[in-house]
Amino acid sequence: MSRLFSVPGDNPDLLKAQFEVFSSQVPLMYSIVLINAWALALNFMDVAPAWISLHLPAGFTLVCGLRLMGWWRARHIVPTAAAARQALTQTNLFALLLTTTLTAWALALYPYGDAQMQANIAFFIGISGLGVIICLQQLPSAALIAAVVINVIFVMYFSLAGVAAFAGMAVNLLLVSVALLLVVSVQFRHFSGAVSARRKLEAVSRENFRLANLDSLTGLPNRRQFFSHLDETFAAANGRRLAVGIIDLDGFKPVNDLYGHKVGDGLLVEVGRRLSALMHANVHIARLGGDEFALTVADCPEDADLLTFGERICTALRKPFVLPEATVQLSGSIGFAVFPELADSAQELYERADYALYQGKRSNRGHAVLFSGSHVVEIEQEKRIEQALSHADLDREIVVFFQPIVDIQNGRTVAFEALARWTSPVLGPVPPGQFIPVAERIGLIGQLTRVLLRKALATAADWPEDVVLSFNLSTHDVSSSDGAVAIVGIILASGIDPKRLDFEITETAMMYDFVQAKAAIDMLKALGCGIALDDFGTGYSSLSQLHALPLTKIKIDRSFVTDLDKNPASFKIVKSLLALSSDMGLRCVTEGVETEEELATLRKLGGQFVQGYLLSRPIAEDQVAGFLQSAAAEAAGNGHRASA
Repeated sequence: MSRLFSVPGDNPDLLKAQFEVFSSQVPLMYSIVLINAWALALNFMDVAPAWISLHLPAGFTLVCGLRLMGWWRARHIVPTAAAARQALTQTNLFALLLTTTLTAWALALYPYGDAQMQANIAFFIGISGLGVIICLQQLPSAALIAAVVINVIFVMYFSLAGVAAFAGMAVNLLLVSVALLLVVSVQFRHFSGAVSARRKLEAVSRENFRLANLDSLTGLPNRRQFFSHLDETFAAANGRRLAVGIIDLDGFKPVNDLYGHKVGDGLLVEVGRRLSALMHANVHIARLGGDEFALTVADCPEDADLLTFGERICTALRKPFVLPEATVQLSGSIGFAVFPELADSAQELYERADYALYQGKRSNRGHAVLFSGSHVVEIEQEKRIEQALSHADLDREIVVFFQPIVDIQNGRTVAFEALARWTSPVLGPVPPGQFIPVAERIGLIGQLTRVLLRKALATAADWPEDVVLSFNLSTHDVSSSDGAVAIVGIILASGIDPKRLDFEITETAMMYDFVQAKAAIDMLKALGCGIALDDFGTGYSSLSQLHALPLTKIKIDRSFVTDLDKNPASFKIVKSLLALSSDMGLRCVTEGVETEEELATLRKLGGQFVQGYLLSRPIAEDQVAGFLQSAAAEAAGNGHRASA
């Protein structure tokens, strides 16, 4: 019985829903009560004392008005469950007082009226009671209290009045009240079920929203959530410094290819944990996808402190990752951009951080780079190059220069590397280090490769049969089956013996799609072409990958050759690479030789094939024949002096 007449507190969501619905029904309930009360009072004003027919209704109106104002002010308030239960419990008490008072007041008017007026009293009690029960249907305890009070008083009073019609009305009111309470009970169960279903739906929606904004592998926020957070943080920055950092792992793909995706996934999880451990309260970290992560730094510190933070991240990523299957090592590069100094929007802030990352991976891999004013100049320059390159007549504007590769044991020129040169009618001469990355980005590199290869092959057709053409292939060329087929077609159409061709590929190109790149290389090797791995030692290819490739040559990057005679670390690296190439049965070309001391050191280490400014800068196609003649004459002179 106590539970029937009280407000349960075990369902907070139901309590708040009851409060919300009841607060909207209060005006209707009080309107029914007060209109009926004043209608009854007006009927008795001429026959009943003023304190009953006027003062008491006025008192009801004042009390009900105060209650109505309280509920009206609370109609838009979302209370706590405890506050809602307290308000509903007070409603129970007020329902008891209101129905008792109104019923007693109406019956107090009974002696002053005739039969018709007494019938109005019965009608008032019945209609008002039923109206209150209906308005209280979302609060069953208050509806039950109202029904019990009204029916007990009404039935007892009119049953004892000795009027058969009134006794019948009392019984009829009791039956209707019971039926209404049953309806209220059913309706409340439906209401309670709807609240419960809404709660479950909201929980599912929250979980779906959380999952939609969560990276399922690392547990970090995902790309969608990162950009949403960036927009919100940027909008709230109000001129305060805000930084975006983009992190890219260096060497992840070889680990993935070597050990499989399971190990790669485990590595990404550990990277996510290591990055999360470095974050501060004002730093938000997310995984954008693949091996790329991003962060926002609110209330960004000074540039020097930001770069120090970035270097801590890079240092942490260089530490070995101990996984159940293997211990692996990689590094990470990070690009930063800061608002408001060099970005006007959240999108521009992200794009400039991405540009800083791109430049860092080209020139300072494994470290933090901050977007600067010089990068703005570079971007503008790249835009001009992009516009000019997009409208360029490549067949007319692109020419090929050739840099000799010399056998320093006998002085003979064994090959020429083809190098692109572009003179734009708009921009003038543009260095290859500037236009080739742009061509790769805008998808023109394949077309550029085909133009260069046709021109280089046409020039090489006039060379001696023992001089090889060395030609560079881009990532796009070896990662696309269509690109490889087009290259084969150009070779066959040229009439050049494919054995006179060496194609140079970089380790970065192999990392992009090792399977497709290997298929393209196998196709070229089957044709008879040589395959050289360019910039050897600067990438992340594993020895197992090198062994799997049909290589004929490796090229030692110029970064290891500079000051070779003075730098013990470079000396050891070059010595090891020369020994490795010998053990693998590969020719080895050393790039970037610029001083006599470097050349002498290479001879001492047993190096044979050399390329660099000391021997010759790149020369135009019409200078090749003269270079070969002078080189042959010099080699012959050296031979005569040696024999003498």
